[in-house]
Amino acid sequence: MTIKLIQELSDAFGPSGFEEEVVSVVKKHSSNLEFKVDYMNNTYLSLKSNTGSRPLLMLDAHLDEVGFMVQSILGNGLISFIPIGGWIPSNVPAHTVLIKNQKGQKIRGIVASKPPHFMTDGEKTAPLSLDQLTIDVGASSREEVMREYAIQIGDPIAPEVSFEYNKDSGIMFGKAFDNRLGCAALMMTMEALAKLSNLPFDVIGALASQEEVGTRGAQVTAQVVKPDVAIVFEGSPADDLYMDKDSAQCVLNRGTQIRHMDASYISHHRLIQFAKKVANDHHIPYQSAVRKRGGTNAGRIHMAHQGVPVLVLGVPSRYIHTHYNFAAINDLEATVALAKQVALQLDLTSLVYNY
Repeated sequence: MTIKLIQELSDAFGPSGFEEEVVSVVKKHSSNLEFKVDYMNNTYLSLKSNTGSRPLLMLDAHLDEVGFMVQSILGNGLISFIPIGGWIPSNVPAHTVLIKNQKGQKIRGIVASKPPHFMTDGEKTAPLSLDQLTIDVGASSREEVMREYAIQIGDPIAPEVSFEYNKDSGIMFGKAFDNRLGCAALMMTMEALAKLSNLPFDVIGALASQEEVGTRGAQVTAQVVKPDVAIVFEGSPADDLYMDKDSAQCVLNRGTQIRHMDASYISHHRLIQFAKKVANDHHIPYQSAVRKRGGTNAGRIHMAHQGVPVLVLGVPSRYIHTHYNFAAINDLEATVALAKQVALQLDLTSLVYNY
């Protein structure tokens, strides 16, 4: 069931602001939880055992993926588009995408790439800009695109990739591991906690929309949930191919990533130390990370109401913000195992600063 859940989450079409398919997958696999959705597609899962009298633990992940939007349709049938979220231009050309039209149909297109036969030497070496790229759906005119394919300005676009799992190596391949692996981790943790009767917390899972365009959904979910403490699940960018073994902090098959700092937040160091102790006590593999760039929903959540201690747990994922990702099932399982133990053992009073 774990792999089936991940496959459905990864394959779901869901750029920022268009997360409906992802929400449907979440609902399908959350029949034993209370389920609510707001106007932004933020999705809330609550344990049926919540009492309303215990401290509140918020589990966070974001639903959306990086994608694109149709900006204009040219006379020759090519489609101009803009990015939704962070893309490097050189990663985009010559890949297939799906455009979701007004009828809900998904139209396959190719991000147009001029063959070298038609390129000057200067064009071959010139820097690439997303403004230069277009999508070809096989049409020959603007009218054909709009009439035959029902594509209009404002339609969302996502990479076209199908999930695969190698059971021998434990390696997963697919798209949108940032952050469908976080969604899977949240749901797996909720499922595990739903079976327990001795929780010190009420637990709400908040799956936020529009993280990739400024953590907008989490600004709302943090206000709605009003957590006392939070765990954020992410598909974190693996650095194992770019760093030496002593410098790398997000390596496949080395466990969950505990993030101390990034551009959006500085962790609550007592919560970090507690999580590391729990991991050591239960032999859960983890790796510590300090990041200069990037951010997560923790940036919004930790500043909510009176301030919230937040633990960020990441599943190392290669090549995020591109079409194709690799990740290891062992790292996802380590992430869930640590989140479960933190939820069981954390005493909020240990996080209070007394002077």
